[in-house]
Amino acid sequence: MAARGARRGLDARGYIEREGSLGRVAEGFRGVVAAARDRVLEVFGARLHSAYLYGSIPRGTARPGRSDFDLLVVLRDEPTDADRAEAGALDEALDREFPQIDGAGTLLVSRARVLSDPERYDLGWFVACLCTPLLGQDLAEDLPRYRPDSLLARETNGDLARLLPRWRERIADASTPEARRSLVRSCSRRLVRTGFTLVMPRWNGWTSDLHEMAEAFGEYYPERADRMRAAAAAAYAPDAAPEGHEALLRSYVDDLGPWLAEEYARVHGVKAPRPEDG
Repeated sequence: MAARGARRGLDARGYIEREGSLGRVAEGFRGVVAAARDRVLEVFGARLHSAYLYGSIPRGTARPGRSDFDLLVVLRDEPTDADRAEAGALDEALDREFPQIDGAGTLLVSRARVLSDPERYDLGWFVACLCTPLLGQDLAEDLPRYRPDSLLARETNGDLARLLPRWRERIADASTPEARRSLVRSCSRRLVRTGFTLVMPRWNGWTSDLHEMAEAFGEYYPERADRMRAAAAAAYAPDAAPEGHEALLRSYVDDLGPWLAEEYARVHGVKAPRPEDG
């Protein structure tokens, strides 16, 4: 969602406004939202604490056949392998039945994790600011308000250096065009969002529009602006990357990614590892 006027996605007190609402879901996506709501209840039942939509669908910017369906499910206890298998089956069913979405993805977390101190400015912020309540009690009621400051920048995207070795492994293992396309989309999104949060405290605002994120980044790093704009374009249209998927991915892990990780650590510090990081 593009920043709103001079306030740039902030309220009158400088806090990040929650983006998205069920009222913004376009007519063409309401069926999949209704189906997801019913099936989440069927699958998780009494173990469910709450569920949320996030991404372009609740922001009202989804494109039929090109936007994915993003769902966060919060359980009362830690998710099990069986829970994850159920979520995977749910995603496959939604993707199969609703051609207007380009893949469904369900994140499973526990209530305790969302509200934990280590996640207060990462997963907690994500729920409070970027997620639209769909089912259950809204955990935003138990979380603080958030400003676009250096603490938030560090805790959301200050771990890029740890991600790059995993990306190199995934790129090496991507043996099909579809696998490389998926990597281009996911890696492009992460790099643009990291570039934006690098400059977010200076820009003093919030947006989820990747093109606007790239432009904000370019205001402070003009020498890297073209590469970030290209990454934003690839995130939205991965098949249009002029240099091809393999070359683009190599440029991410050999050039833009390492530079961005180093600059991020210099400006905001490094996010502390989480237990689930391994």
